[in-house]
Amino acid sequence: MQAETEAGTGAARAEEVPLRVAVVVGSVREGRQGRAVTDWFLTAAGEEAGFDLDVIDLADVDLPLVMPGWGGAPDPRAAAALREVSPRLAAADAFVIVTPEYNHSFPAVLKNLVDWHRAEWQAKPVGFVSYGGLGGGLRAVEQLRLVFAEMHAVTVRDSVSLHGPWSGLDKDGIPRDAALCAGAAKGMLGQLGWWGRVLRAARAEHPYAG
Repeated sequence: MQAETEAGTGAARAEEVPLRVAVVVGSVREGRQGRAVTDWFLTAAGEEAGFDLDVIDLADVDLPLVMPGWGGAPDPRAAAALREVSPRLAAADAFVIVTPEYNHSFPAVLKNLVDWHRAEWQAKPVGFVSYGGLGGGLRAVEQLRLVFAEMHAVTVRDSVSLHGPWSGLDKDGIPRDAALCAGAAKGMLGQLGWWGRVLRAARAEHPYAG
């Protein structure tokens, strides 16, 4: 009985620890709205308890496209970028990817970040905030789900999509239908939080060996 009580107390304490969420800004294009969308999302997420948010803006991450061969070491430029970004991905319990849609897909810079890492993604949940055009970036999200499945990550079912011209962005990057988008963010974060805490506990008890 005492052991069960102590285990329950430990689980309750773990539940109270904020979930560390890396929010990745996935566009580096000049004139992008990705940072404004991210700032809106941070405000929406800040109204939900239990999240510790870390913004990783890929415009500030100088990861080259050329990768070393299998077993090789990254060059100095790549090594410097990885020293900055990799520990932050590894420390995250969950991820939110903010992405536009380019040519029915997602930006190359996002794929590059994914490909430079592997263990950092494993057994962690991923949520999405997408924007752009009539599709609201949903085609980019669906393709990212396939990529993250290969990385042994778990993508949550609900996402936030900003469709033009209805719930899309105004000139300042703020959703036109703020109430609808805030509701979508709340739903996605609820799923991300559930999966994040469950998978964090599971990794602690049984380290993932994918």
